[in-house]
Amino acid sequence: MTGEASAPDETLLMLYARGDRHAARELTDRMLPRTLAVATRVLGNRAEAEDVAQEAMLRLWRIAPEWQPGQAQVSTWLYRVTMNLCIDLQRKRRAGTVGLDDVPEPADEAPAAAEQIQARARTDALQAALMQLPDRQRQAVVLRHLEELTNPEIAEILGISVEAVESLIARGKRGLAAALSHRRDDLGYEHG
Repeated sequence: MTGEASAPDETLLMLYARGDRHAARELTDRMLPRTLAVATRVLGNRAEAEDVAQEAMLRLWRIAPEWQPGQAQVSTWLYRVTMNLCIDLQRKRRAGTVGLDDVPEPADEAPAAAEQIQARARTDALQAALMQLPDRQRQAVVLRHLEELTNPEIAEILGISVEAVESLIARGKRGLAAALSHRRDDLGYEHG
């Protein structure tokens, strides 16, 4: 299929529903990395995030034949499913029904440049600070500032008003600033 790389998500999904495997591959290449990134940021656990992202994509493939053009953006639908799966998993964690794999991924043994080490420290510090936020604040901050979605898109995904999204983001940013304020020096940020 020519021009597939520039086809809209909705078109690719409908082509997949008609049996076009190339369309499925293109849509997966577009959607899976972002879905995995969101789930990783929200859950703080790569293995669980991979499971969530895989399940979200499976659900997308299952609904493809019934997809109604123009009702929602494919990405918005997929973010909503991803968030719901994350919320369900977090509830199960709290109920004690899911074992937590708190073992961090092994550190890369290859020597790294100072900039790479500092960048990793900043990423880790941000992730740790994100995990201190209440779930809804973390979800809103991840979708707005890391996934760069608009507040109306986030409101649709989370099923809340735009004003509630704005409030969650503002509180989340204040929480992140407070959690990271004592780490400015060791993360290599100048005071100013």
